[in-house]
Amino acid sequence: MWIKICGILTLKAALCSIEAGVDAIGFVFADSRRKIDIEKAANIIKALPSGIEKVGVFVDMPHAEVKAIAESLGLNLLQFHGEESPEYCRLFPGKAIKSFAVKDPADLLAIEPYRNNISACLLDTFQEGRPGGTGNAWNWACLAGKIEQVLDGIPLIVAGGLNARNVGEAITVLKPYGVDISSGVEKAGKKDCQLIKEFIEEARRWENAQLA
Repeated sequence: MWIKICGILTLKAALCSIEAGVDAIGFVFADSRRKIDIEKAANIIKALPSGIEKVGVFVDMPHAEVKAIAESLGLNLLQFHGEESPEYCRLFPGKAIKSFAVKDPADLLAIEPYRNNISACLLDTFQEGRPGGTGNAWNWACLAGKIEQVLDGIPLIVAGGLNARNVGEAITVLKPYGVDISSGVEKAGKKDCQLIKEFIEEARRWENAQLA
């Protein structure tokens, strides 16, 4: 199970995530209360072990700007939460994760044009006017029995309202490649090391249960 803690703003949050066993650290470069400037992100990344994946989160940013940020910071993956087209995603081979907002199974049809242009798809909560990071969960059960046929080998990352109490349900229903969390490991808008630890422990527990 690939686990990503997103919206990292401090070295402390990054390091306690790593200590808890995270696979990837996410930095938001789109307008958000979790937006980080490039210099601050660079200082955090310098202190990370080489095995930790660095993920940049973007919303409808010009290709050249994304490329420049990715190269300067050595980002491993690029997560797109806007209206980025399949052709846009194709410009980042091996790195593009495209987010899709979900409210019912019909929303999965939007994945098809991206099939050969992305490394993974991320399913997030639908909320009008919000590209993600709502902190609200969505109805995972509505996709039970449908998701594998639609994805047909595309790695699935689940996001949207996850926390230590419900991640087991998401893993059981969707059997994803990975999970992505931000607000679910925060207290008063800041990353909380204990919540990060609890989330990762619970995700690993359910991962092992699926493998048993």
